[in-house]
Amino acid sequence: MIIPVRCFTCGAVIADKWKEFKRRVEKGEPPGKVLDDLGVRRYCCRRMLLSHVELIDELLKFQKAQREARKEKRVR
Repeated sequence: MIIPVRCFTCGAVIADKWKEFKRRVEKGEPPGKVLDDLGVRRYCCRRMLLSHVELIDELLKFQKAQREARKEKRVR
């Protein structure tokens, strides 16, 4: 889904670090080093960034298909 604004455990703001984290990891940097550089020290916050999965694009595809199916039902 969408990255949470705050860590679920400690409440620290983490959403502002997501884009930079994702960009650097996709370039090939080790995630641990990136988190250290971004100042994410608590393991609960590190978990939030490391385990996040972007599902919003997949969900939007489903919603689009669902809308099209509804349109076809109306046409009949």
